[in-house]
Amino acid sequence: MHFELDALGAFVPAIAIWLVACLVIFLAVDALLTWWGFYRLFWHPPLARIALFGCFFCGLGLLVSM
Repeated sequence: MHFELDALGAFVPAIAIWLVACLVIFLAVDALLTWWGFYRLFWHPPLARIALFGCFFCGLGLLVSM
């Protein structure tokens, strides 16, 4: 089901809401993984961060579409 949210007179698509929700989850998990030193295991830590965010975003999209 597609829906839009009315935010101050502008319609915001649902994917933007999912993006903000994933960003909040990602920031919390990213801070925890950085504190543990998890990103030292990767050759390119920013690439690992983007991949992690992509996994969260796609996972939420699949979860919502069920």
